[in-house]
Amino acid sequence: MTQRPTLFTLFALLIASFALAAPAQAERIKDMGQFQGLRANQLTGYGIVVGLAGTGDDSLDYSTLGMKGAVSRFGLTLPPGVNPALKNAAAVMITAELPPFAKPGQRLDVTVSAMGKAKSLRGGTLVLAPLYGADGQIYAMVQGNLVIGGLGVDAADGSKLTVNVPSSGRIAGGATVERSVDTGFASASYLTFNLHQFDATNAKRVTDAINAAIPGTASMIDGASIAIRAAGNGDERMRLMSQIENLGVQRAEPPAKVIVNARTGTVVINGAVRVGTAAVTQGKLSVSIKESPTVVQPAPFSRGQTAIEPSSDISVDEEYRPAMLVKPTASLSELVDAINRMGVPPGDLVAILEALSQAGALTAELVII
Repeated sequence: MTQRPTLFTLFALLIASFALAAPAQAERIKDMGQFQGLRANQLTGYGIVVGLAGTGDDSLDYSTLGMKGAVSRFGLTLPPGVNPALKNAAAVMITAELPPFAKPGQRLDVTVSAMGKAKSLRGGTLVLAPLYGADGQIYAMVQGNLVIGGLGVDAADGSKLTVNVPSSGRIAGGATVERSVDTGFASASYLTFNLHQFDATNAKRVTDAINAAIPGTASMIDGASIAIRAAGNGDERMRLMSQIENLGVQRAEPPAKVIVNARTGTVVINGAVRVGTAAVTQGKLSVSIKESPTVVQPAPFSRGQTAIEPSSDISVDEEYRPAMLVKPTASLSELVDAINRMGVPPGDLVAILEALSQAGALTAELVII
């Protein structure tokens, strides 16, 4: 009987066909890692969004204190015990990323998210607020009108309709950089290139490619980092980085891994996986219990009581599946064919892969997430 191929089988065969059809190509060094220090820095801040159409916070203390602080900048002091009405304002958290080499005056996009019970930030304006780095210093100032991609509507009978998330929005170019981050790029004697993943073979190949283009420049620190001798000013260093980033390197074959998502039953197998000789049998046992209670009536004039007599029918059905010999495979497509011939569901496939790993027949790291 022909079995219907599973989605996993089609997906894996598609990957295998691409791997067999496409010849190995050199990858750019810039796609395998990045230079140390040239990274974005996270910025956070607290602010007040005003101008909401009655969809703001009800009685959040943070909003009250923030509103008092905002109006105090203009010389307005609220009397003690008087709190402003906050239905048209909301307390928000502001987040942004400061890119490497960002200079004062440049603009950043920011994300604004409500902290309290604000239903929607649509139509709101963020009052001027500072953005802080991890060191507690102010690196940017932000202000502007929010763009909201969500919508929330409440009806008189209590029904609600919400599209996307109306309590969060963005301000394109709303932040202005006030302070730059010193990366030490122009003063360090070495540039360090870090691979995205630890791999001694890839580190060696990247080092060899750099030394082939610029002799005596690179040396391996470990399996993930390469030190590159650099001299001169910023212009010369940037030219060196540009030359290195565009060098081609033949990436090494990744370690054999089988990734199993225990919650969804998803199984992903990379092309380096090999399976040794093993015999696999997989059965299916079904136990069925059927309850058929019987009502028992007493004899006439016996002064007895009606009773319910339990009656249970237990049946066991075991589907017989013969043992299957899994021969040593040399490719991902052959492994997928062997799995497909067994006709097992994803849940049982996970158990089979675990058993093969325990038996030493699966030459791959089994990762369960």
